[in-house]
Amino acid sequence: MPARIRHIALSVKDIDATADFYEKAFGLTRSPKSEGPTAYRIYMSDGEINLALLQYKSEVGSGLAHPNEFVGIHHFGFQCDDLAQQQKKIEAAGGKFFFDLGDPDDDDFERKFRDPNGIIFDVNWKGWALTSSKVQARTARAARAKAAMKKSAVKRSRPAKIARRKK
Repeated sequence: MPARIRHIALSVKDIDATADFYEKAFGLTRSPKSEGPTAYRIYMSDGEINLALLQYKSEVGSGLAHPNEFVGIHHFGFQCDDLAQQQKKIEAAGGKFFFDLGDPDDDDFERKFRDPNGIIFDVNWKGWALTSSKVQARTARAARAKAAMKKSAVKRSRPAKIARRKK
């Protein structure tokens, strides 16, 4: 399956006022504000694509010399099925690795690149908060965990029944 655009990130000066605007003007669903390693963030979503509102703390991760002075589209994000394969395609096409946000095992991990023009984009395989693919992935993980717990419970209960029969 081809990669899918799943978020557009805006660098903003007043994250709360910006979130209020998009919530009131477009009825977007709003996540709680949180603090990440590089920025304060609020995700706004229509259920398919997120508008990530970011109030950057420094140049780290933002790539901006003066992050508090820049307002506008900062980057956009793609969801892919296989990060390693997608990275090979990106680099073969002329993209350059920029920054890893988080640990690959984290739920919100993103690998950031720059295109040949220097425009930042990121890629992940898990989806973003409030998008349908994230909800589906979380539901699938919960179902697998539930099935594993049932299977584990069945295994634990069988030896006890066998032990009782031998007595």
